Amino acid sequence: MKKRMRIGFIMVALLALILAACTNSDPGAAPEKSGSGTDDGDKKSEAAVNDEGKVEIEFWHAMSGSGQESLDSIVEGFNESQGDYTVKAEFQGSYEELLTKLRSIGGTKDAPAIMQVFEIGTKYMIDSGYIEPMQKFIDEDGYDLEQLEENILNYYRVDGELYSMPFNSSTPVMLYNKDAFKEAGLDPEKAPETFADVIDTAAKLKTDDMYGFSMLTYGWFFEELVATQGGLYVNEENGRSGDATEAVFNGAEGLNVFRFLNEMNKAGTFGNFGTNWDDIRAAFSSGKVAMYMDSSAGVANAINSSPFEVGVAYIPHADEVERQGVIIGGASLWMSKGIADEEQKAAWEFMKYLTTPEVQAQWHLDTGYFAINPDAYEEDIVKEKWDEYPQFQVTVDQLQDTKPSIATQGALISVFPESRQQIVTALENLYQGADPQKVLDEAAEGTNRAIEIANKTKQ
Repeated sequence: MKKRMRIGFIMVALLALILAACTNSDPGAAPEKSGSGTDDGDKKSEAAVNDEGKVEIEFWHAMSGSGQESLDSIVEGFNESQGDYTVKAEFQGSYEELLTKLRSIGGTKDAPAIMQVFEIGTKYMIDSGYIEPMQKFIDEDGYDLEQLEENILNYYRVDGELYSMPFNSSTPVMLYNKDAFKEAGLDPEKAPETFADVIDTAAKLKTDDMYGFSMLTYGWFFEELVATQGGLYVNEENGRSGDATEAVFNGAEGLNVFRFLNEMNKAGTFGNFGTNWDDIRAAFSSGKVAMYMDSSAGVANAINSSPFEVGVAYIPHADEVERQGVIIGGASLWMSKGIADEEQKAAWEFMKYLTTPEVQAQWHLDTGYFAINPDAYEEDIVKEKWDEYPQFQVTVDQLQDTKPSIATQGALISVFPESRQQIVTALENLYQGADPQKVLDEAAEGTNRAIEIANKTKQ
């Protein structure tokens, strides 16, 4: 979740995608285009071959900065590792911009072989008709999925079928200022675990210049705090047994989260730093807040940019429940439908290369994202880095301690961006003094309206 979400644009762009993708009477059909090759009776086009006689495929992605540099290195390594295929990695802008471009050619012979899509686009991609489920290639090749991280795979599985290959994966963690803990007479090696613990610790950490706790005004963190209590986001088993028809996040678990935040906000121990990742991270590094929630992919940056010792802990949970764990965030890689068989084979070979321990070890160290193959953590380069940054171990432990369930598998709805904006509005109103249950109910109602429109359009 390193990328900053531009919520307004997401709402417009993804809703447009949903409406466009569902104009056919068959909701799973791809947009009708001549020569698409998506019907069984159509003849697929021949694979694109470059001047070196290699099958050449496009890989659309949304990684920038160090992520793009690492990805380019991985692609170069694959291209040099064999003589049959060439992958061309092409940056397409943000996740939302990539999806918008995909809409016009998805499911046709002109589509990229591989597409990177953020996790909340999973339901849309499954329904789009643009893709071949990853399970098809896994079964044909006898690929052993047990070598990959179960709690990452689970998000992208529906009815036991894996639809896409996990790629850049992260979860939330709680970061805290160990120096501030010492100054407040608290044990810097013992982070608070429950909501009540955080409330009590935040009060002890609060000074004239520093808030005790903060959380980005962003729906992802709310979803995680609901899930770690075992709560669901929508009905129909979190949208995994059928199309969800209503939100349920305004039940007991969601209310626990809003009351937790509300209590600290009223006490003046909660710092509201808005919706900008950079702002809340800067507040932590400059000593304006002692504890906050961040992506596991942001841990290294927090450590390197803070003039104090940084602690990393599991996200907190409500006092009356056992911790269930976290939902994976980030993005995955999807295989195009309608392209030549040899291009699909090239894409599959690249994905297998991508999941090897050696490649995943480097990806983990370059970006801070999890290794989807846990054997990567046994590589010497990872062990050496973990000796330097033992905080990384905490992020992996939290993921691997997660209890597989419908709650921690994560919700599937095609209107997730709209729903997250509803949560943002609810949080903003909460911090202005509104009633927790009232604003949660309003967010659920707004989500229900978006779901109803999407379901009607799909029909």
